[in-house]
Amino acid sequence: MDFGDEFRTDRIRTSGADIHLAQGGKGPPLLLLHGYPQTHVMWHRLAPELARDFHVICPDLRGYGDSSKPPSDTRHEAYSKREMARDMVEVMAGLGYKRFAVAGHDRGARVAHRMALDHPDQVSRVCVMDIAPTLHMFNHTDQGFATGYYHWFFLIQPDGLPEHMIGADPDYFLKEKLNRWSGPDAGFDPGAVAEYVRCFRDPRVIHASCEDYRAAATIDLEHDRHDRDRKRRIECPLLVLWGSRGFVHRTYDVMAVWQSYADKLEGRLLDCGHFLPEEAPDDVLRELQRWFLPVGP
Repeated sequence: MDFGDEFRTDRIRTSGADIHLAQGGKGPPLLLLHGYPQTHVMWHRLAPELARDFHVICPDLRGYGDSSKPPSDTRHEAYSKREMARDMVEVMAGLGYKRFAVAGHDRGARVAHRMALDHPDQVSRVCVMDIAPTLHMFNHTDQGFATGYYHWFFLIQPDGLPEHMIGADPDYFLKEKLNRWSGPDAGFDPGAVAEYVRCFRDPRVIHASCEDYRAAATIDLEHDRHDRDRKRRIECPLLVLWGSRGFVHRTYDVMAVWQSYADKLEGRLLDCGHFLPEEAPDDVLRELQRWFLPVGP
C-alpha cells in the first residue's frame, strides 16, 4: 500500500539496523513513527496531506514491517527505545537533516519521547499520541492497568511463550488488538489492515515486537529512572494528543502526568479510540499542522 505518486520507498542502513521507509513532499522535515502492531502504513490518511507542507518521512521501526530485525539478548538492548531512537536520528542524518520535528503514536510515541531526551539538539518539536510515559504506567500498575493493557504483561513473558501463542493465529491476534483499542466506528482501511497482517505473519516480527515490550519492562525503565533521578526533562515543545474513548483517557490525568516530564506542553483530547491517525485523521491533521507549521525545524 503506497501513499501516492508523491511518495517513494527507500532503505537506509543505520549503525544497528536497515530501516525501510516511505518519504515524500517538500518543506521542513517531519518524521512520523508508528505503533504496535502496525507499520508506517498507519499514516496513510495523513502523510499525503502533510506532504503539501512538509518533507514527510514514515519509517518502519526496527523489528517491524519491512525494516530489519536485529538479534537480541537477555538485556533486550537491541529493542530499547534508546536504540530505536538512534536509528531514527541516523535515518534523518542520512537524508541530510541535523534537526527535525517528530510525531509518534503508541510505541512510536515512546521512541519519540526517548529521542527528545537523548537528542535534544536534533529534535525541534515533538507530538506523542495516546500514551502516558512508560515509567509512570509501570509505577502505577493496578488491576485496571493489568486488565486494560494485559498485552504489556503477556508480551514480556520469556522462553518464547507469547511468540508461540501469537504465531498460532497472528491474523486473529492483530485484528483483535485493532478492534479492542479502537472506537466502535474506527473504519480501518482494508488495504492498511492487509499490510499489517502481511508483516505480522512473519515470526521475526512477532519475536521482535515482543522484544520491544520486554525492553520496555527492563532496560527502558533503567534509562527512564536514570533520567528521573537526574531531573532530565523534555526541553523542546511537546504536544500530547489522546482519544476520549481510550484507556489512557480513562485512567490518567494525562496533562498532569506529562507536566512532570516536559517543560513546554500543550494537549488536546480527540473524539476517538486509541488509533488517532486512522480514527480521527482530520483532527490529527489540523493539530499537526498547527503545531509544526509555524516554526519548522
